[in-house]
Amino acid sequence: MTTMADPPRADTLHPAPDAAPAPAAPVPVTPAPKLRRRPTLVAASVALVCLGALLAAWAWTATSSTTTVLAARVSVERGALITAGDLMTVQVSADPALHPVPAAEMPAVVGRRAAADITAGTLLSRDQVTDTLLPGAGESLVGIGLPAAGMPGEPLAAGDAVRVVSTPGAQGELGDAPPVEVAATVVAVAVDDITGLRIVTVAVPEADAAALAARAATGNVALVLDSRQR
Repeated sequence: MTTMADPPRADTLHPAPDAAPAPAAPVPVTPAPKLRRRPTLVAASVALVCLGALLAAWAWTATSSTTTVLAARVSVERGALITAGDLMTVQVSADPALHPVPAAEMPAVVGRRAAADITAGTLLSRDQVTDTLLPGAGESLVGIGLPAAGMPGEPLAAGDAVRVVSTPGAQGELGDAPPVEVAATVVAVAVDDITGLRIVTVAVPEADAAALAARAATGNVALVLDSRQR
């Protein structure tokens, strides 16, 4: 007699849907690398921070240390009277190399004359203002073009006492009579960029101006610098 085995149960072929999954194996965790402190980098960072603070403080000081001075609102020609409308006040940084006229001195500047041409927008300095108008009464200004050999080696300055001396002509012969000379005062010195001559403007008495101008036109004159000791 043959005995048949019982068929497999359904619950052994497929696990129950609500069966809990097997626990997962733990994943090993690698510890984070320990950062090493570098004293050199720390010191450099602190130095940069301090330097930035110093630069900021310097910039603030430079921009805040300003002073109010006078400047030309319009161009003023040499010898012209300076009016309040010719001037304006501006704020500039306090620079020891600059010597502008403080704005508080405007009342003392108005009514005086320009000692030189003043360009609009430029700061006003004390040497651009004068009480004396050139040429003065009884004086004339004469321009003399001289080569380097006809001038003293010492640089000339406004106010120097000089003598304009006649020199020999093309023949180079000296006569028995003493050379003609005219006493003068230097007003300004410039250089002609084309000819290279030194253009010396001198103030002389009106009676000597015509004769001196005629001699200067021939080119046969030289300049003698007298003592500056007063």
